[in-house]
Amino acid sequence: MAAITIKNIPDDLYAHLKQSANAHHRSINSELIACLEKTLLPSKVSPAERLNEARALRNRASADLLSTDEIDDAKHEGRP
Repeated sequence: MAAITIKNIPDDLYAHLKQSANAHHRSINSELIACLEKTLLPSKVSPAERLNEARALRNRASADLLSTDEIDDAKHEGRP
């Protein structure tokens, strides 16, 4: 496994990392690895979760903003 050294970490960033490590009962090294994994590795979302998110988004969107006729008029506006 590779090793890495991080230099010149700002004090406030280190304090946040240390606080997060304590909150998750991890070492600072393990917390840093967890942060890197969360940021750099894609998360796997099941099709059911993706569908639920899409449905929730659709429910939040207001269908009353434009009618189908208004959308068609806008698409054809300025066309011969």
